[in-house]
Amino acid sequence: MVTALALFSGSLASRVAARLVQFSPAVDKIFLLHFRSPFFEEVDGLRDLVKEEWAGTVYRTQSLKNDYRRLANIIPGQHFSLPRSCLSCRTLMLSRAIRFAQRLKADFIVTGEVIGRHGLSESEMERITEDLGISGFVLRPLSARLLPETIPELKGWVERGRMGELRAGGEEEGTLRDWGRALSLDVDSEIGSYPRCKLTRGGFGKRLENLFAEEEFTLNTLKLLDFKMYYKRSPDVKIVLALEEDEKRTLQTYFLPQDLRVYLPTHPGPMTLVRTDWGSKSAEEVEEIIDLAARITATHSEAVQSSIVPVSYRFENDDETQQVNVPPFRSAREISTRCFSARLTSLLSGDLAAVVEKPAQ
Repeated sequence: MVTALALFSGSLASRVAARLVQFSPAVDKIFLLHFRSPFFEEVDGLRDLVKEEWAGTVYRTQSLKNDYRRLANIIPGQHFSLPRSCLSCRTLMLSRAIRFAQRLKADFIVTGEVIGRHGLSESEMERITEDLGISGFVLRPLSARLLPETIPELKGWVERGRMGELRAGGEEEGTLRDWGRALSLDVDSEIGSYPRCKLTRGGFGKRLENLFAEEEFTLNTLKLLDFKMYYKRSPDVKIVLALEEDEKRTLQTYFLPQDLRVYLPTHPGPMTLVRTDWGSKSAEEVEEIIDLAARITATHSEAVQSSIVPVSYRFENDDETQQVNVPPFRSAREISTRCFSARLTSLLSGDLAAVVEKPAQ
């Protein structure tokens, strides 16, 4: 009996790769292994998709939450590098997959990797397996014909001629969709196109690099990087805003007893969380942080055109609510001179300019 273990994110690439192997006549069984971490979590609906497309197939998940530093691989004194992080991440996942494959007595491992994606070349892909001592044990069906033959190909468990020769870019997406349809996969599923890894999102790596410069932080703090409005005042002050109702519900779950809550009592506006080591701050510094957070909160509210805005604040472990009257910022430059900011989807300056620099109605 020939058994394969497929690394399965739910992306169309991972599903096509696994299906190509599953449909190989010599392969008797395939297992699906899903990794999750602070940077790539299990997408809602993924288990339902597995039930629909992979009925009767064993699906397992494994957490890498304690390995986030190794996954990101941000070298002290150097900038975040997506190719370096991808190389480290793939190495870690394959090292964990080997142990899983040994327990399941799987004959080989399958991945949905494509040559060139996120900067990984053929030689780097091969180096990963060589460094782990598993050369030939990992089949990458989507790019297999551009890589050296693997054990499952040499033994005839899969037909090399049925494998692909994809490179990132070009016709990659169209080819995957054509393959998916031919393999009875739902190519229009939102799950298949959901952005998997936060490290690939614009600005996130810079935020992470900035956070890693701190000596200590928790997974709770790491989660704050997900919010679109994230500000950082050196060395350790985080100001996080939630604008939409679903964002507010999510942010609510991250408040710690020592966090500061900031909001507008008179106008619709954001919910703001402020986190720092308050005990290390002087009374003057605390006052400055509260003033900064209040002004940023007012800037992203419907009171942005007002000259002075009343803003409420309280510590989560304190029942007393206080108020400060502040002017909103009038330009993105004003905020950028006071704190670091990186958006997940776009540059802050352009978005903020559209809000605060529009003419008064």
